[in-house]
Amino acid sequence: MAQAKHKKRFFDVEIPLIGKETHLLAYESKELDGKLIKYDLTRILRGKSVIVQLIVKTDGDKITSIPREIKLLPYYLKRMVRKGTDYVEDSFLAECKNAVVKIKPFLVTRRKVSRAVRKALRKKARDELIKYAKGKNANDIFEEILKNKIQKELSLNLKKIYPLSLCEIRILKVEKFAKDEENSDERKKSTKKKSEESGGEPSKETPAQAE
Repeated sequence: MAQAKHKKRFFDVEIPLIGKETHLLAYESKELDGKLIKYDLTRILRGKSVIVQLIVKTDGDKITSIPREIKLLPYYLKRMVRKGTDYVEDSFLAECKNAVVKIKPFLVTRRKVSRAVRKALRKKARDELIKYAKGKNANDIFEEILKNKIQKELSLNLKKIYPLSLCEIRILKVEKFAKDEENSDERKKSTKKKSEESGGEPSKETPAQAE
């Protein structure tokens, strides 16, 4: 008797960060666990060109995702920098409640300013964002960046040094999750490995839709 051919099918993946779902192709849902997906938020954010990268998490039949990185696309930022202005960039690590995140702010002044002013803006922005991150978990920070809440508060604080025409977070990326989350993932991988060694079917290759 011929063996039935095992076909791939689409699985619904929740994206709680934006309250939507996406669909990924795989043989079984467990193959998707830990995979990276990208989602374009430009339409949702009404023309603000942002890409979010998410990690897929499976728990039985439930498949969800958590944000790993959001990035403002370069061509959007290029349009925001006008002649007769200066921009200030920075990149640093900050600790939040459940992760270490990399933050890259992007500031544009209303007029040309001195190096001393740019340096003061950079330092003040770094201090404010590191202090802000300490009281939040990573998911809260992602949500508040998408709502433009962090940027508004930061812009008001920096106004005391020099008013800005643009205050954005160019990149927010989770560099490392807290130990308890890492250990949880390791336990899942260990359980999966033992199941396969005891005769369970090994996982298939990652489908093209997931990275």
